[in-house]
Amino acid sequence: MINAQDETLNQPDTASSSDRMRATKAPKTKRSNKKKNALKVKRTFSSSQVSPYDQVEWDKRVAEITDGKGKVIFRQEDVEVPKTWSMLATNVVVSKYFYGEQDTNEREYSVRQLIHRVSRTIADWGIKDGYFNKTDGEIFYNELSWLCLNQYGAFNSPVWFNVGLYHEYGVGRNSAKGNWYFDPSTQHSERAPTQYEYPQCSACFIQSVDDNMEDIMRLAYSEAMLFKYGSGTGSDLSPIRSSREKLSGGGRPSGPMSFLKVYDQVANVVKSGGKTRRAAKMNTLKDWHGDIEDFIEAKQLEEKKAWALIEQGYDGSYNGDAYGSVMYQNENLSVRVSDEFLDAALNDKEWWTRSVTTGKPLEKKSANHLLNRIAEGTHICGDPGLQYDGAIQNWHTCKGSEPIHSTNPCSEYVFLNNTACNLASLNLMKFKREDGRFDVDRFKAAVRLFITAQEIVVDNSSYPTPDIAENSHIFRTLGLGYANLGSLIMSYGLSYDSDAGRSLAGAITSIMTGHAYEQSAEISRIMGPFPGYKDARCAGVSKPLKKDNVESMLEVIRLHKKEAETIQPSQEFDYLKQEARHCWEHAERHGLEHGYRNAQVTVLAPTGTIAFLMDCDTTGIEPDIALVKYKLLAGGGMLKIVNRTVPQALKRLDYTQTEMDRIISHIEKHDTIEDVTENGKVIESGLHPEHLSVFDCAFKPHQGLRSIHYMAHLKMMGAAQPFISGAISKTVNLPHECSVEDIKDAYVQAWKMGLKCVAIYRDGSKRSQPLNTNQSSTESDNESVEDKITSLEKEIERLGKQATQPLRRRLPETRKAVTHKFDIAG
Repeated sequence: MINAQDETLNQPDTASSSDRMRATKAPKTKRSNKKKNALKVKRTFSSSQVSPYDQVEWDKRVAEITDGKGKVIFRQEDVEVPKTWSMLATNVVVSKYFYGEQDTNEREYSVRQLIHRVSRTIADWGIKDGYFNKTDGEIFYNELSWLCLNQYGAFNSPVWFNVGLYHEYGVGRNSAKGNWYFDPSTQHSERAPTQYEYPQCSACFIQSVDDNMEDIMRLAYSEAMLFKYGSGTGSDLSPIRSSREKLSGGGRPSGPMSFLKVYDQVANVVKSGGKTRRAAKMNTLKDWHGDIEDFIEAKQLEEKKAWALIEQGYDGSYNGDAYGSVMYQNENLSVRVSDEFLDAALNDKEWWTRSVTTGKPLEKKSANHLLNRIAEGTHICGDPGLQYDGAIQNWHTCKGSEPIHSTNPCSEYVFLNNTACNLASLNLMKFKREDGRFDVDRFKAAVRLFITAQEIVVDNSSYPTPDIAENSHIFRTLGLGYANLGSLIMSYGLSYDSDAGRSLAGAITSIMTGHAYEQSAEISRIMGPFPGYKDARCAGVSKPLKKDNVESMLEVIRLHKKEAETIQPSQEFDYLKQEARHCWEHAERHGLEHGYRNAQVTVLAPTGTIAFLMDCDTTGIEPDIALVKYKLLAGGGMLKIVNRTVPQALKRLDYTQTEMDRIISHIEKHDTIEDVTENGKVIESGLHPEHLSVFDCAFKPHQGLRSIHYMAHLKMMGAAQPFISGAISKTVNLPHECSVEDIKDAYVQAWKMGLKCVAIYRDGSKRSQPLNTNQSSTESDNESVEDKITSLEKEIERLGKQATQPLRRRLPETRKAVTHKFDIAG
């Protein structure tokens, strides 16, 4: 087992001779000789008189994690956390993000230490690099600290793992050289002098691979280094010759599937971020590749092997011997499909694969047959997913450099090869005022602060290869997103599957991305546009398609602006729609004048662990999974509670307090808001039938019949996708009884809606299922509280401590009978 925390590992120079030959010197950003003012930071959240840390009431607690059998696997006493934070948030942060070995003086003991080291470091970097002067830098530090302390927003996990360790604690000062960073003095990538001086801050990486053994093995090494520091990576394997072609010296190539086994095992043995979870990884193959059918069938064949082992008595649990003995369990697989392929499939036309080296036709196949095989694989085990090349390239802001080939593991970061993206997410429920209005001004202020922080991080980070370091400087892609959308929609008394709910989602997403680009243009006024804006050259691309990316960047901004006009009218949220339009007008105008500092600014990530850090009821763009939750108590034990969004929704729907009490009591007793039948007698919940859809969740409750239809998941993605720079990490959940044809239809509908990527999971399709929303009907009334916790809620408790593990990582964050999303992607 490779220890991912071993800082003494000798790191060879990962830049092969071919890397050096391919790498292009980064285009310099043209800066005006005229001195420009630094960024001004407006104080919105914090006080000029009181430290944000003194505005919080603090609490001393014991953070404790138990495994599924109740055995204590982590415990830290006397930890200091804000009193408003839940025990789940406490356990997540203390066990996952506090630095230092336990029972040593270096161990962090307070959330104020964690947030201070991150906020202080980023603010100091901003002052050093000229983003703002010292006065505004201090305001920025206070504002950012306030947002994190009060759970308004959070960075992706690698930032919490790594930022500030060197700056505040001096960690790694005597360590070996680190990864690669971009040196502005040489305008080239250099090795970091130590391992934490330039910390790894990005959760998402996309890496290239060439059709030669040296580069194939280089990818394995650079992936391992990414997993070590807590990040995930994706690669398109289409450049590797298929097993159906010929080698120049005679014989047949191994093909990408053979090397995929190597990558799978590298991911299996390298711990991610030094934690107990394994690595996050995506591999894609294009629809024309000679080995495409082998790729489509790979995981379903391995799944069937696992079934056979389980039937012979081997442990079929998630970490058991059955699944540990088969391949491809440490990576997501997705097919990159073109519009031409899908047109051929729907019209039952033939489809030719072609040679990687010559481009000549290889084999004639039925496109419809291939699409059916994709749907069958998804039906069996959730893989492969689909990525839609037409939509991806249409919304590509840097078409002048080269096309987009792959994504990160969860498919929300969709950009050029050899690039990285650091993520952050905002907690939408925090911006809902007491009068019910969504606070646009505070939301925009939070967007400005996080976009600025993420931008500052780019050149102060390290990357696993010189090409990624160089391209990160050139394109400066960011991934701001949000969590708690499902809760926000429910709190307004709206159905997740409603035009009003989708209008709300579209408007907020539009405001977020439009204002993020406006802030990017403002930063560009001070620091200059991203170098790739006016010079399309980049590392790893010998001949860019055009001389610059100005035209394609503005083209995509105008596409966003045009889509903002189509947001469905809603009288209640008309003010949001108006702002959604205006922000794109500002983004375009300022961009025309100053350019943009970042090629991308937003994604919708799964927000796994950081959603728990922010005490969100729902993650990413997902709806709620259940109306009943189990709350960890500070003194130990569990308390069964109704989702805190339910009372807000009932009040919004004009129920009286007496009616609300009756409905909540019904949910607590029966785990559903629907009427139930017991001993032949109907027990009514008291909810009006026309309001049932407001409380629909991703899966049916144990005693209920209702759940959100899969088309509602797709429609919600369709409402948000036109306003996201990247894509959306979300799984479309289908019931166990759905057919292969249902899955095929979902894939086709997603394409027609203009989505970039989609992952589908049929409930109960895998024999290894760590989540389950059904309690055993045989539980006795005198069992302990912990024994009565459903498997689902036990796993939710464990997510904060054991993060996520990569079985099928494009699945949604938490849901019935499915794995939890990669938290390393944010």
